[in-house]
Amino acid sequence: MRDLAGGFGYLLAGQRWVLRHGRWLGFGLLPGLVSLVLYAGALVGLGYGADDLTAWATPFADGWSSPWLGLFRGFLTGLVFCLGLFVAVITFTAVTLLIGQPFYESLSEQVDRSEGGDAPESGLPLWRELWISARDSLKVLVRVLLYGVLLFALGFIPVIGQTVIPAIGFCVSGFFLAEELTAVALQRREVELADRLVLLRSRRMLVLGFGVPLVLAFLVPLVAVFLMPGAVAGATLMVRDLTGEDEAPAADPKTDTAAAASGGAQAPAGGAAGGFGPPPPTYS
Repeated sequence: MRDLAGGFGYLLAGQRWVLRHGRWLGFGLLPGLVSLVLYAGALVGLGYGADDLTAWATPFADGWSSPWLGLFRGFLTGLVFCLGLFVAVITFTAVTLLIGQPFYESLSEQVDRSEGGDAPESGLPLWRELWISARDSLKVLVRVLLYGVLLFALGFIPVIGQTVIPAIGFCVSGFFLAEELTAVALQRREVELADRLVLLRSRRMLVLGFGVPLVLAFLVPLVAVFLMPGAVAGATLMVRDLTGEDEAPAADPKTDTAAAASGGAQAPAGGAAGGFGPPPPTYS
């Protein structure tokens, strides 16, 4: 539960960061608006064509009597649209990050600098970074589609398909959405996709606490556009926790000895269990 709350805390901290640095919020709206127009058109088209697609895919039901034909195809139409929405939520972030790659990378670097220390840089040319980002996003999309097909099939199970499966779908969406957002900071740290997934799975509840509320928020029109800059900032803050960069430095034995001799109290060092320090209370 602590990690769930911590993940949500990073999401809020990222939004606070961009509000305190208003110009980053302003520049960050343009890539999101472009993506929103593209996805809105695609979802409207799917909404108009989903019933025709369902009718084409189920010719065996043409002779069914009312109301069974309408209920069956209406249910399938709803599932098709939900699957499209599921894919849209995941790929929206990838496409928006790809469109706004130079901006979001600069934003992530600025967040690192504001937290102290150096901001890691990949040192790669822009075209190479775009290629890596597109390649990794495609690999993630394949995974998402596999999960989507499986969840779509499980949606036919009575009761469970209408209750448990949608909840699992939101968790899957939240995990991969968080992966796309943390990729901005982790790619600068030269962490490959396979290693990123291992790292995120090691703190699964932290990642879900960050990603699932964001998925739910992204279902509201226009919200995704305004939350994207803060989501990138929050993901960068979370990466600092995942990689242990926010841990307190180890205590110096000589300092401990001197403090003991003088009767002074030595402040505890180190992070939380598992080697990860807790998120700092405030972000500037």
